[in-house]
Amino acid sequence: MSLAARIPLEARLAWRYLRARTGERFLSFIAGVGVLGIAVGVAVLIVVLSVMNGFERELRSRILGMTAHATLTGVDEPLAAWRTVRARVEREPGVIAAAPFVEERAMLVAGPRVSGALVRGVLPEEEPRVSNVDEHVPPGTLAKLAAGRFGIVLGRALAEELGLGVGDRVVLAAPQGTATPAGVVPRLRRFTVVGLLDSGMYEYDRNYALVHMGDAARLFRLGDAVSGLRLEVEDPWRAGRTVRDVAVALGGGFYISDWTRNHANFFRSIQTTKGILFVLLLLVVAVAAFNIVSTLVMLVREKQGDIAILRTLGFPPRGVLVAFVLQGTAIGVLGTLAGLAAGLLIAEHLTALVRGLEAVLGTTLIDARVYYIDELPTAVDPYDLARICGMAFVLACLSTLYPAWRAARTQPANALRHE
Repeated sequence: MSLAARIPLEARLAWRYLRARTGERFLSFIAGVGVLGIAVGVAVLIVVLSVMNGFERELRSRILGMTAHATLTGVDEPLAAWRTVRARVEREPGVIAAAPFVEERAMLVAGPRVSGALVRGVLPEEEPRVSNVDEHVPPGTLAKLAAGRFGIVLGRALAEELGLGVGDRVVLAAPQGTATPAGVVPRLRRFTVVGLLDSGMYEYDRNYALVHMGDAARLFRLGDAVSGLRLEVEDPWRAGRTVRDVAVALGGGFYISDWTRNHANFFRSIQTTKGILFVLLLLVVAVAAFNIVSTLVMLVREKQGDIAILRTLGFPPRGVLVAFVLQGTAIGVLGTLAGLAAGLLIAEHLTALVRGLEAVLGTTLIDARVYYIDELPTAVDPYDLARICGMAFVLACLSTLYPAWRAARTQPANALRHE
């Protein structure tokens, strides 16, 4: 038995109707448009969701690189006995390290330019234990933050706002004033810029300034106390529960926070946007699937005579139904596979494509002041691929049911009467 004879008649009939022959190129062109429409819809869905996944992953990575997994601070006053507290915290299960910090809002003044900033006092030798801030500054920068030398590391965007560079001086004004016979005057201290922080996130590069913890405690009149402890935990996703257990073990009396709580609304908005975009872009695939309906309906009308002859020769209505379902399914499968390949290819090289487009247009498409990051990362999620391809395939299959049903109901006598 030949290979062709082993293929079911329904499949051979579907393949025959898919091929373009003389006088039928218009129908084949419409089928090609259906394949292209589904491919475009699938590719766009893959690229958009990959960008959303990459955006979320990159933000999470950079946020965790600049902030601690959790913080433990005093409720009404700074932590005075922070060394004792830190020793107890680092003995708790799930805690890797703890480092003290001082954090206050202040004003930075550089000539006529003034800007607010969040000033964080750290111990240069301790900070790398709880964050990756040392990876976002030139090597040796943190070591220049020595107590009593009043050095400061500014976010790059903040330095540009103030017109400052390494070696320049800036006046830091603390919000707490000092009472004098002439009234309350702000506490001022001149700092020297020893380095620039470049995290790639505008939120941090525009608002953060790092100084030595001793200098910050002296400026903000904390004495030997600190604002709190920054914690590095074993499982960042359980940071909230870990820091809560730590606070309970210490007897309470602390204000606790973690990175998931501080940025909960932000990541929730990303998930909401991702869901909305999936539904909206799925409509593109749905429109392309409806094009399969029109293609098969036209083909059924064109092939009524052939269908009638097959029915006369004993071909069952179920066979006609299967033949047209297979044809529409083939269009859907081809479109889905083409869209999958195109989407993966574009997602893999999207950053290079955007950079090239920016160079051609002479503009910036990814502005860190708007999108928090200065590049367009992508991350392909296998679950998203399965969901997109599955939905495209289901829509393509559903679009074949009505035309196939009409073809199966063709009456041989009525069809041949008009031939």
